[in-house]
Amino acid sequence: MHDLDSGTMSDVFEGYERHYCELSVNLSNKCTPTTIVDGEQRKQRNAEIKAALDEADDLIRKMDLEARSLQPSVKTTLLPKVREYKTDLNNLKSLVKRITTTEISHLAREELLGSGEADTLTASNDQRGRLLMTTERINQSSDRIKASRRTVLETEELGVTILQELHQQRQSLLHSSNNLHAVDETITNSKKVLVAMTRRMSRNKWIMGSIVGVLVLAILLILYLKISH
Repeated sequence: MHDLDSGTMSDVFEGYERHYCELSVNLSNKCTPTTIVDGEQRKQRNAEIKAALDEADDLIRKMDLEARSLQPSVKTTLLPKVREYKTDLNNLKSLVKRITTTEISHLAREELLGSGEADTLTASNDQRGRLLMTTERINQSSDRIKASRRTVLETEELGVTILQELHQQRQSLLHSSNNLHAVDETITNSKKVLVAMTRRMSRNKWIMGSIVGVLVLAILLILYLKISH
């Protein structure tokens, strides 16, 4: 049951991570220089960017809370990734701020139109690079989570083995204790028998001594009577 809970929580983190990476790529696309001049279109784009940034902030907070709720072996792997995503989001916010706070003049629009093709190619390459980096991060995260799960499983198996060995040792100690108790009872009984035998021997010794004394007196008396006659 414990391993199932840990796996589910890691899957939750991975879901947040995938969603954030999609938002990051989407934000990069929206921040690409365009030829939009209509105020309403620009306003709609800026509103979409703000909503995406708020959602990205919320996802990072959730990832941070999720990582901190996991086991230490998994947490130490995920927290550095959360910090990387925070840095990435701060960079996106800086880029958005520069775009939304700059008033595009007529000359700037002309320059933008003149260099639009080169900018589009550069932006496409940047987006491709960011997408490849995001995919690589997701793969690395999955590998780390799988490795952490294997470590947890191996640790639990080792713990079960140790508990089984301790149980067997406890049973052996209890058996030895019972045997020692039986031996102690046997020694006690033997001691009682030896004491009884010692007492009997002492009593028989006095009886034999009395008999020998009587016999000696009888012999002396007989000899005396023979000598006197």
